[in-house]
Amino acid sequence: MLENLSQRLDGIVRKLRGQTRLTEDNISDAMREVRMALLEADVALPVVKDFIAAVKAAAVGEEVVGSLTPGQALVGVVHRELTRVMGEESKGLNLAAVPPVVMLMAGLQGAGKTTTSAKLAKHLIERQKKKVLLVSCDVYRPAAIQQLAVVGQQVGAEVFPSSAGDSPRAIAAAALDHAKRYFFDVLIVDTAGRLAVDETMMAEIADLHAALKPTETLFVVDAMLGQDAVNTARAFGEALPLTGVILTKLDGDARGGAALSVRQVTGAPVKFIGVAEKLDGLEPFYPERMASRVLGMGDVLSLVEEAHRQVDVAEAQKLADKLKSGKGFDLEDFKQQIVQMRKMGGLAAMMDKLPGQLTAQLKGQQPDERRIGRTEGIINSMTPLERRKPELIKASRKRRIAAGAGVPVQEVNQLLNQFEQMQKMMKMMKGGNLAKLARNFKGILPGL
Repeated sequence: MLENLSQRLDGIVRKLRGQTRLTEDNISDAMREVRMALLEADVALPVVKDFIAAVKAAAVGEEVVGSLTPGQALVGVVHRELTRVMGEESKGLNLAAVPPVVMLMAGLQGAGKTTTSAKLAKHLIERQKKKVLLVSCDVYRPAAIQQLAVVGQQVGAEVFPSSAGDSPRAIAAAALDHAKRYFFDVLIVDTAGRLAVDETMMAEIADLHAALKPTETLFVVDAMLGQDAVNTARAFGEALPLTGVILTKLDGDARGGAALSVRQVTGAPVKFIGVAEKLDGLEPFYPERMASRVLGMGDVLSLVEEAHRQVDVAEAQKLADKLKSGKGFDLEDFKQQIVQMRKMGGLAAMMDKLPGQLTAQLKGQQPDERRIGRTEGIINSMTPLERRKPELIKASRKRRIAAGAGVPVQEVNQLLNQFEQMQKMMKMMKGGNLAKLARNFKGILPGL
């Protein structure tokens, strides 16, 4: 996510090393690079111009205090301006209205409205403890109606039935009546999309908006469209009173221009970002945290929040006790760490939130999630005794385990070697030798 922009900005900071203060000359040189980086990231031109002007005005004469370098001082200014451009602070959903709170989902076909509707329902059910009703008004694609029924069931939301023969307005009115009669907290209305903005689609969604009077009108846009995403957002913003934007597929966009542009172009805050295809791959959008990720500072706070939601506290405490003692860490514990990591979105999602300095040692290595799955399969093929005492695993046992997991014997050997290194890490942690621990971290986790 935002990888290209992060790399360019990091290079700009490096060029300022060795200079004693920020001046008009070195800031102008740096801003030319920043302008190119933003344009390459597909940020809208008006947003780039405004951003560059604001950074220049704030940076000239900026005091470089204490141990800060000019590059670090400029990063501070850029961080503040990035945060401002993306909306200053996080804007949550308005759930204070009289229930059912109606949320109207708008956007082009293929942007991910149906899946995002289910993701949003899951977020409201699990984190806000709301009773959610989903309904599809996409009468042009029967598959969309069926898709919402399937994903709605998966996230634990009730789905109001609809069919291609009904009118969108009639479906919406019936769903709203059902939500009122059965005391639902939230009604999420999935609407039809088109391949491009057209008058028919805009008239239909405007009619739905008039009938439902939604508390939230959320525009769902594919971040990978880049500049087109911003232009589409502008068109919807002119036709509907948008209350928020949801950027999907941000995990697949190395440029990230839409994330930096859409707030300023539409005037509507980005409320959520799609960071994975799975139904739990929806995160609240925090401008300050996103600015930190763009600048390679990571987003450890979001990582900690995700850990709080997903990690089994009792299991984590048992592992912490083992780590503290430096004894008893076995392959079952190793497997549990893989399971917990998967719950948090996998190794790639976790690395994306870490500061650039911590991931520098792993540069050029992409996490192999399939290999992580195979590692879990190998451990599952072992007996409980073998997991507790891997030193028992000799040639014949290795062959049996490999056959059970459907992998070559070499992969079993690799896992046992990795586990041996992990045990050594535990002893280093007990001794407090964190520098040596960091140097030896590379290659220990499966998939790296």
